[in-house]
Amino acid sequence: MARVSVEYRDHVAHVTLTRGDKMNALDPEMVDAILQAGQEVGASDARAVVLSGEGRSFCAGLDLSEFAKMGQVDPGQWLLERTHGDTNKMQELVMVWRRVPVPVIAAVQGVAYGGGLQLALGADIRIAHPEAKFSVMEMKWGIVPDLGGMVLLPKLVRSDVLRRLIYTAEAVGAEQAERWGLVTSVSDDPLAEARALAAEIAGKSPSGIRAAKRLIELAETAEREEVLMAESAEQVELIGKPDQMEVIMAQMQKRAPVFK
Repeated sequence: MARVSVEYRDHVAHVTLTRGDKMNALDPEMVDAILQAGQEVGASDARAVVLSGEGRSFCAGLDLSEFAKMGQVDPGQWLLERTHGDTNKMQELVMVWRRVPVPVIAAVQGVAYGGGLQLALGADIRIAHPEAKFSVMEMKWGIVPDLGGMVLLPKLVRSDVLRRLIYTAEAVGAEQAERWGLVTSVSDDPLAEARALAAEIAGKSPSGIRAAKRLIELAETAEREEVLMAESAEQVELIGKPDQMEVIMAQMQKRAPVFK
């Protein structure tokens, strides 16, 4: 059974987890399907991505049946191996969305627990339903976040909030999640808002948006000197080029830009 669908409409890739009857829980087939979807979208000419889950929830995290299997295999065999550059396979499930060269917007309803929360963190932007719940749930099972959460969470929340979320595994509502930085905004229809935002982004300069995502990613990790040089280098590749000239012409002619 298919676990993920990918559709392209008006330069936007719509990626949907389709295991709604299981709250889109992560089993091996789902992991493989999400990785394949991320790689496909990353290689496409999409200008924005909407990531969502069908049914009642975005993603409930690791399928409970998988916990029973964890103790049967030496974890060092599959956790320590770097299969995708600097990540293992499970980490790439999340980090692949940071590698996608265009903005990714996650629409979250129901729950985003454990691996499901980390999957949402892989997106650039998260829009949540008011009744959505979020949890760094790993400590409930005596483990720690290990799908890239420890790379992404410290950039979003204060240290004390991070520690509370990890130590307690408590579930928090969307409004609290927004106050703490886990969620970008709250909407009664997160999928519709995510699609509208993706459409807005898709109308911007494609080369400019891709440059911006590269620059933001670098700025979050690199030293000042490297970031300053990257600003200049990215700008050199944008100024006077076709996308930027079309933006200028569209502004002058009071019309929507049309990019090739």
